[in-house]
Amino acid sequence: MTIVLAGDIGGTKTNLGLFRLKGTRGLSPLAEESFFSADFPGAGEMLAEFLKMHGKRGTPSAAAFGAPGPVRDARVHGVNLPWSVVAKSLAKVARLPNVGLMNDLVANARGLDALKPRDYAVLNRGQFAPGGTRTLVSAGTGLGEAFSFWDGRRYHPVPSEGGHADFGPRDGFQIRLLEHMMKEYGHVSLERVLSGPGLHAIYVFLKKTRFAREPRWLGEDLENGDPSAVIAASAIAGRSALCVKALDVFVQVYGAAAGNAALAGWATGGVFLGGGIAPKILPALKRGGVFLRAFLDKGRHAESLSRMPVQVILNDRAALLGAALAAAERDA
Repeated sequence: MTIVLAGDIGGTKTNLGLFRLKGTRGLSPLAEESFFSADFPGAGEMLAEFLKMHGKRGTPSAAAFGAPGPVRDARVHGVNLPWSVVAKSLAKVARLPNVGLMNDLVANARGLDALKPRDYAVLNRGQFAPGGTRTLVSAGTGLGEAFSFWDGRRYHPVPSEGGHADFGPRDGFQIRLLEHMMKEYGHVSLERVLSGPGLHAIYVFLKKTRFAREPRWLGEDLENGDPSAVIAASAIAGRSALCVKALDVFVQVYGAAAGNAALAGWATGGVFLGGGIAPKILPALKRGGVFLRAFLDKGRHAESLSRMPVQVILNDRAALLGAALAAAERDA
């Protein structure tokens, strides 16, 4: 029985798992756990805790991990991580000669092959072109992008740090938002706007410009909870004009960014929205055509984009499954 160890290491949450291989591509989970990354001094300590809990399920023959940031010299130190991830340290904990380490969006893109139709929500049906390039845009704690090309047998993900490219405003409000954020950050990346902290930043700007009054209950919820989650939930429930407007702007930016990424990768194989935010704001992504209008607003290429499928990944295990598939390839 071949067993692999896999991990989706995130700035907020980390998923770890042991999988038994079934055939050439099948994965059967033996054990999975989620941890808050900030609860541990490092990825190695987190992995040690997982193996202490589930190591008796089987001894892995290979391992691979995704982490948010570029991989350099077999290590990742991303801007949204509380610590560095070092392949050699993880290999020592796992008692393996070496382990695979990849960008988390590469793992996420690889995991698309392990998902089922029920794991997606359709925003634009379009038509998948056989062998067409795939584009993945994932907003969460940060913003990640990846592209995947077809080699005649399977898709190969290509890493990208496109989330740190410049934020490009599309209307007067977004221009004023950019000017406001430039005073605070200098360079304003797309991630500064299209992420959990970005949604909160949009809200704060609306509040400062007195778009609407902040109710007392909302101020208390923001202070005591995760601001981006509070804003999104309040917007979807229609409880606050400030939140509704903030999420509307966020969805517009998401649509425009997905359209830009689709053009950059010429994503005839589909555009996929990953990360933790898209499934939680699915009603807003579907409502009123706001997302799709921004996605299609690309001038002469609007008609081409209209033929590209756009789907939200609903399964939050996609990156973990992708890392498991990568580990299986290392063992082959």
